[in-house]
Amino acid sequence: MTKPLPSPNLIVILGDQLSPDIAALRVGDPQQDIVLMAEVRSETDYVPHHKKKIAFIFSAMRHFAETLRQRSWTVDYVALDAKSNCGSLTSEIERAAAEHGCGRIYCTEPGEWRLRNAFEQLAKHMTLEILEDDRFLCNQEDFGTWWKGRRQPRMEHFYREMRRKTDLLMDGDKPVGGRWNFDSDNRKPPKPGLTFPEPQRFNPDAITHNVLELVDNCFPHNFGRLKPFWFGVTQQDAQAALDHFVTVALPDFGDYQDAMVQHSPFLFHALISLYLNVGLLDPRDVCVRAEAAYREGSVPLNAAEGFIRQIIGWREYIRGLYWQEMPSYVDRNIFCHTSPLPTFYWTGETELACLNICIKQTHDEAYTHHIQRLMVTGNFAMLAGIEPKAVHEWYLAVYADAFEWVELPNTLGMSQHADGGLLGSKPYAASGNYINRMSDYCGSCRYNVKEKTGPNACPLNYLYWDFFDRNRDTLGGNPRLTQVYRTWDRMESIRKVTVREDAKRFLRTLS
Repeated sequence: MTKPLPSPNLIVILGDQLSPDIAALRVGDPQQDIVLMAEVRSETDYVPHHKKKIAFIFSAMRHFAETLRQRSWTVDYVALDAKSNCGSLTSEIERAAAEHGCGRIYCTEPGEWRLRNAFEQLAKHMTLEILEDDRFLCNQEDFGTWWKGRRQPRMEHFYREMRRKTDLLMDGDKPVGGRWNFDSDNRKPPKPGLTFPEPQRFNPDAITHNVLELVDNCFPHNFGRLKPFWFGVTQQDAQAALDHFVTVALPDFGDYQDAMVQHSPFLFHALISLYLNVGLLDPRDVCVRAEAAYREGSVPLNAAEGFIRQIIGWREYIRGLYWQEMPSYVDRNIFCHTSPLPTFYWTGETELACLNICIKQTHDEAYTHHIQRLMVTGNFAMLAGIEPKAVHEWYLAVYADAFEWVELPNTLGMSQHADGGLLGSKPYAASGNYINRMSDYCGSCRYNVKEKTGPNACPLNYLYWDFFDRNRDTLGGNPRLTQVYRTWDRMESIRKVTVREDAKRFLRTLS
């Protein structure tokens, strides 16, 4: 009598889980089990994602599916325009499990709370096991223990523990160079004549061309410019982009990581966060590569440390905070800001040069670097009283590297300070002077950054003081803002009145 074949397992791989050794694949058998990958409307439409972002993820998914097939996996790949497409991941899981007669379903935990919740609901009536995503350097249990045991769980303290845990840039139990953090060396404004390397660019292959045509047809009204499309979409591409960055840009990354320059959107930045966040690069490998460049003498310490801190410090800390505080975190709004997002966040049509430049760059590239996001678009939204959730949804939509676990705390907490100081000890608020110091934007602006009030004054100048004035009940007791309020209190009464009136007048124009 022939022994019946065992039922295959269904291995679910999401669009940000494109790692060959991800947990769900490790428990499967390529000779027997089925991998499910699906392009679905529930993931493209929950916010109006940038065309380049959709194209990047779909093309990377399709290339990863080909890699799995080459490794003997059977892949059930559902294209967005397939007639049988069910429209959601949970429906596709149910369909595939029934169609292939699967006994068990395995998935690696999703990176976003809404999907994790949907999968947990699905597991109540299907044999679905959700596995830990161990691609991160700090698991959720360890982070939770660290987080709950501290009165003020600041990133800097977490970062130091991660340095010890990973042994990155350490001399025994001491940090290389005698300091944990070289951020004070990394705030140089752009100097005249400074030139910047171009990022590694990749020509679309046949698979990517098909995806570009799909996105063009299916998302004609979505935000963003689709072509030229030059993102890498494979592990080999991502590794080449990392190698290029370490060789040509990392040596100057530290000094100028906060600078902003017209017509030079990338400066010395890595542009690898999108590859990290979908799994095409491993965070530890990336940091080891940067450390090796420092120890070989080709990269200064402030550059290597600043880059590594963004990965094992901010990236890991932000993820931990997200899972500790969700699902209520997304609705936090300490300042009770309720104004709608201005239309120019989608068009770039504003007379403020800094916003015009950064938003149009976002439209064209699905990218701006962290200071453009924090101190231009984010700073303006906070000063103008824009609803934090609306700001969060815009950031989630428009950037190719934006996934909720990493984008939401950076936007709601760091950029908007809407969590009341859980992430940052004070708001990242700035007047036009900061933009003028760190960029060349103000020279082409219709407003005068040197004027503090009046119709020609940079709106950031009076919005800055109006923000602190109207939020004094919330912020007045913050010891890091003592000098801000002392300066405000010393101003003449007539100037305070003018500031409030100018702010009110300008904010009316946004609505």
